Amino acid sequence: MINSIFKKVLADIPHSATGMDRQAFISMRILALSQEEKEAMQNHFEKYLLYMRQQNASDIELGGPTAQESIWFRVYGRKQPRHELGKISQDQADVICQCLLTETQRKKLFTKLATDFSYEIHHNDTLMRWRATMYFDLDYLALNMRTISDTIYPLRTFGFHPNVERTLSLVHEKQGLVLITGITGSGKSTTMDSIVDANNQTSQAHIVVIGDPIEHVHHSKKCIIRHREVGRDVLSFKDGAIQALRQDPDIIVVGEMRDPETIMTCLEITDTGHKVFSTLHTCSVVETIDRIVAECPPQEQERIRNRLADVLRVVVSQKLVPTLDEKLTLAKEVLIVTSSVKAAIRNNNTHEIYQMINQGGKLGMITLEQDLVKLYNQRAISRQTAYDFANNKHRIKELLQHKF
Repeated sequence: MINSIFKKVLADIPHSATGMDRQAFISMRILALSQEEKEAMQNHFEKYLLYMRQQNASDIELGGPTAQESIWFRVYGRKQPRHELGKISQDQADVICQCLLTETQRKKLFTKLATDFSYEIHHNDTLMRWRATMYFDLDYLALNMRTISDTIYPLRTFGFHPNVERTLSLVHEKQGLVLITGITGSGKSTTMDSIVDANNQTSQAHIVVIGDPIEHVHHSKKCIIRHREVGRDVLSFKDGAIQALRQDPDIIVVGEMRDPETIMTCLEITDTGHKVFSTLHTCSVVETIDRIVAECPPQEQERIRNRLADVLRVVVSQKLVPTLDEKLTLAKEVLIVTSSVKAAIRNNNTHEIYQMINQGGKLGMITLEQDLVKLYNQRAISRQTAYDFANNKHRIKELLQHKF
């Protein structure tokens, strides 16, 4: 049946139809399919997702010229084509991709040339979810889906100092901004879900989660947890954060501070006495602070520095690094905002903060380099891996007492 659907959709595409015109032609053909045919195509693709789970893959890729008609998986950080799954032509990948979209998502794809969404299936009484992004690659569609883990790790397994755990807890601190940072695929969502779950088990409160898309769906325990997906339940992170203030929240989780408006909104709502958790795509604590200030207009930067110094409580910057047994483990840099850190932020002396973290071990702080050496001493990672993933190469050499 699948081959017949491909033929039905792709038959007689005009040679003159390229790029967006070609995708629009495919879209019209898909809209004409029966519900049974659409479900058959979705079920066909979902077999790849189930296989992906069996392989412990974090990501699946398909479509576009450079995929070479193969499906690619990322397993423990390494992305490779899986030839055992057979060939998928670029045309067939376009059909599969469009069959996964709702009409609203398809319109956004054609308007913005990319769309993010969540995808879920029920299998053996288990709900499985993925975070997806679909985009154009040389006129063809490409798709990435990332597994949303249904496992929440206890917060204590992250190795945070008790001071850090207290700051993350609504029981001990009722307000303030906490940031989890790292590049794409560094495990920020996993850390954030564990923090939300820890509060869900200890506080009688209201948590509003704003995501693009929503990843892990938390079940209310001691907290009532609301999930608001951007583009589905709310128009933007900024709108979701502002609206949350009227929803009697105790904790507001803003999935990503990705633009100046969202950054300034997060600072403002934290300043009203709420606890706010968010993420940024930055590689270190100092870079995080500098990025927040730099994203704002020059005339606003002094005010932003002062406000950030007032509301910031903790920054966790993390990476996933390969282990000796070819898996991945978490390496992190942790800042607790002390009076000295506040002064450094206000006075635009953020270059001093690394040394404060370096000397703040008793308070619960740790530099990325210190944590990498700790992992090396535990024989979890190699010496070369510690060096490769360090931000400060000079410092990691000193800590390892070895010339590279």
